[in-house]
Amino acid sequence: MTDVKLKRSLSLSLVVLYGLGTIVGAGVYALIGEIAATAGVWAPLSFVFASLLAGFSAISLAELSSRYPKSAGEAVYVLNGFGSRSLSSLVGLFVILSGIVSAATVLNGFVGYLQDLLPVSRAIAIVGIGVLIGLIAAIGIGASVGIAAVITVIEVGALCVIIYFGLGSLPELPRMLSTEAEPFSMAVAFGVASATVPAFYAFIGFEDMVNVAEEVKNPRHNLPRAIFITMALTALIYVLIAVVAIAAVPLETLAHHGAPLTIVYEQASGRSGAWISGVGIFAMLNGALVQVIMAARVFYGLAQQGSLPKIIGRVHPKTQTPIIATVLASGIVIVIALVGSLGTLARVTSIIILIVFTLVNLALLRIKAKDPRPQSGARTYSALWPLCGAVASFAVVIWQLSVIFAGNAPLAGH
Repeated sequence: MTDVKLKRSLSLSLVVLYGLGTIVGAGVYALIGEIAATAGVWAPLSFVFASLLAGFSAISLAELSSRYPKSAGEAVYVLNGFGSRSLSSLVGLFVILSGIVSAATVLNGFVGYLQDLLPVSRAIAIVGIGVLIGLIAAIGIGASVGIAAVITVIEVGALCVIIYFGLGSLPELPRMLSTEAEPFSMAVAFGVASATVPAFYAFIGFEDMVNVAEEVKNPRHNLPRAIFITMALTALIYVLIAVVAIAAVPLETLAHHGAPLTIVYEQASGRSGAWISGVGIFAMLNGALVQVIMAARVFYGLAQQGSLPKIIGRVHPKTQTPIIATVLASGIVIVIALVGSLGTLARVTSIIILIVFTLVNLALLRIKAKDPRPQSGARTYSALWPLCGAVASFAVVIWQLSVIFAGNAPLAGH
C-alpha cells in the first residue's frame, strides 16, 4: 500500500475550476457590502489593489510549483529555499491549520442556514455534513474535484448572472459618482486602502492549488497556467461585481444588507433573489470540500518528506487518495467546528497565511540566487516579483497585527 502513488487525473480545466472553487467561495457573497461600507463608490479600486497584492505571491507560486510539483507545496518550497526541515514542517502545519479552520468556519455557516430550513441539532448537522465532505474527498481526486467543479460552475455562473443584469445599471454610475462620491483625497485613499485588506481575503485560496500538484497532468506547465488563469478570472469577476453593485444599489443599503448580492440582483433584475442565497449555501459546502482536499494533501506531503508519521501518507490502492490524511483532516474539521466561536482563530489564521506568503517569496529569492534559470516550466525572470510579494505580505501582517492590538478586529478570511 505504501508504494501506491497519487493519481494524475486533473486536467488544466479541472485545476482552474478547483482554483476558482477555493477562491470564489461564500465570502464574496457577503464581503462586497463590507468593502462598500469602507471604500464607498471606490470599492472596485480596492479589488484592483487586492488583486495586485495577491498577484505578487501568485507569480512566485507559479514558478515554484513548476520547479517543485509536489504536494505540501509551500513546505517543499521553504525546505528548498532555506534548507530547514523544522521551518518547512512549521509552514506545512500552518497551511493545514488555515485550511482546516477555514473549512470549520464555513461548516458552521452552512449549518446556520440549514437550521433555518430544517429542525436539526447543530452537533448532528456538523458531524453529518463533515462526514459527507470527508467521504466525497476520499472517493478519488477526479470525482471529488469534479463535484467541486460542478458547484464552482454554479456559484461563478450566479455571479455572472448578477453582472449581466447589473450592466443595465451602469448608466447610473456617472450620477452616483457625481452625487455620492467624495473628491479623491487622503481620507478617501485611506478608505480604499483599508478596504483592500478584506478584499485581499476574498482572493485567498489560490495558494491551495499547488497542493494538488502530484495529481495534475503535466504539472510543470499546467499548474502555473492554471494559477494565472484563475487569478485573472477572479480579479475580473470581483471588479465587475463591485462596479455593478455600487451602480445598482444605494451605498447605505449595500453596506448594511445581510445578503448584499441578493439585493443587487433584485434591484438590477426586478426579480426575486432567493436563489442567490441558495447558491451561497452551496458555495459554503464547496469551500469546505476543497479545503479538506487541500489539507489532506499537505498532510500527505509532510508524511512523504518524513515530517509526519509515514502512515499518514498512505495512499489507498483503489481510490488512489491519501485516505488516512483525508480522514484526519475531515475529523479535525468536525471537532473544531463543534467547538464553536472561531472568529479570533480565523483572523489569526489569515495572518498566518500572509506569513507563509512572506516565507515562500523569500524562499524563491534564495532559490533563484542559486539557480536563476530552471531548465523548463514557468519562471519570473526577475527577482523583483518575489521581493514585492514578500514586502507586501509582511506589510499587511504588520498592519493587521496593529489593528488587532488597537482593538479593531479585521475581517476574517474566506
